[in-house]
Amino acid sequence: MSPRSAEANEELRGRSRERILAAALAVFAEKGFHDATVSEITARAGVSRGLLTYYFPGKQSLVDELLDRYLDEVAAVLDVTGGPDERLAAVIDGIVRTAATTVPVQRMALSLVVNPATHPRFAAAEARKEERVVALEDGLRELFAARGAEDPALEEVLLRSVLEGVIFKIAVYAEEYPVEAVRRRLHAMYDLPSPATDLFPGRPRPDRMRASRLP
Repeated sequence: MSPRSAEANEELRGRSRERILAAALAVFAEKGFHDATVSEITARAGVSRGLLTYYFPGKQSLVDELLDRYLDEVAAVLDVTGGPDERLAAVIDGIVRTAATTVPVQRMALSLVVNPATHPRFAAAEARKEERVVALEDGLRELFAARGAEDPALEEVLLRSVLEGVIFKIAVYAEEYPVEAVRRRLHAMYDLPSPATDLFPGRPRPDRMRASRLP
């Protein structure tokens, strides 16, 4: 059997690294940063401790990588085209869609933010992504200015506060959260046309949210 090419080896390394990150995310989301162990992560990923430490020296570097990716994904919602209303609708939809399809990521990030012991890790990640965070803030402010807002900076803060509340509720209640109804209400709040299609067709709308009904 001929030896694997450099490209094949690189692909294998990439897959191993992604498998470790996926396992770490699942364990952090379930147990929190402090209670998660490297042994649990390696068992979930199906890799040796040596392979994990080859890519990531410890839990801190794992969570840093996951947070960096999370902040990049949040900032990317502004990468849309169209007029101010179209862009605002796309931002709302992008945040709602991302939150609803990446619940473990949201749970991990929120657990780090609200815990005083781990909040500095989130703050450090935010500092590393300062340029992207500022671009997101400025982009939203420019969008609200184009819509004629009296105080675009305040509108940016209010929108992010509302959307972060939605993210929190989705992280807590997952599929118990009435995501489509809330999305349509957000469009109405900003005098945007009602969405023509659902983000998640066929998804039921629970009458009341109950975490006890989650798996």
